[in-house]
Amino acid sequence: MINAVTYGRSDTAMLGFVNTISSEDIALVVDFVRREFMQNKARNTTYHTVENGWPDHQQYALAFPFALEEIALDTPSEQLGAQQRTGRRIFMQSCVTCHDRGRVNDEGVIWDPRPVSYPRNQYSHRQTEAAASPDSISSASPYARHEQAPVLQNPTMQEKEGEALFQKNCAFCHAPDGTGKNWIGSFLEPHPRNLTDPENMREMTAERLRQVIRDGLPGTTMSAWKGVLDAGQITAVIAYINQAFHPLASAPDGVTAD
Repeated sequence: MINAVTYGRSDTAMLGFVNTISSEDIALVVDFVRREFMQNKARNTTYHTVENGWPDHQQYALAFPFALEEIALDTPSEQLGAQQRTGRRIFMQSCVTCHDRGRVNDEGVIWDPRPVSYPRNQYSHRQTEAAASPDSISSASPYARHEQAPVLQNPTMQEKEGEALFQKNCAFCHAPDGTGKNWIGSFLEPHPRNLTDPENMREMTAERLRQVIRDGLPGTTMSAWKGVLDAGQITAVIAYINQAFHPLASAPDGVTAD
């Protein structure tokens, strides 16, 4: 564990803290994690507690049967009582982001999710003076504009492929608009590269970008994608970045102009 915290873990988002905190502090962090989480299973490490920002989790009590999968989420409304219908509405507005769909009777079609990194439906689990209900206020609004992908003019087939790959795999951290200023990106340290910033991209070559996507960037949350994307797919992502966000300093190899 000390080695993982110190140097990170390759091909994952676990970065190393060797240049951030001292070896003594790293040892203290590891001791704390082992004691609190693994040995004591301390109360403050449990979710839905006051310590973790849930001052009144009981306010969601009507939604508990859906979160605990005691009632199927797709149960017809006429088979639910008034409180159960209210509980399902609370679950869908406030709980579904983390609890997913709970239990359903009909599996339906396979979901095709889009990576949106901020809480949706104006969700907040904290009550405020302005929030009469648990889900009426959200801090998501400053990030919403970064969830809009640019519209390409006359994209090539390769750029279309790159767009689909970027928006499915890269946008969660870099934001659909490439700025890295979305919800998740704002928390990552260092922040994901702003692919639209001329200063950040001024000397970015296609060769360098290919290496970073393929092998990751040590000391950051930029993990290696060589086990997920093949060479052609990486080229397509590069072509998309070159077209959608900022022209690269060198022409991308393998980019087509169909």
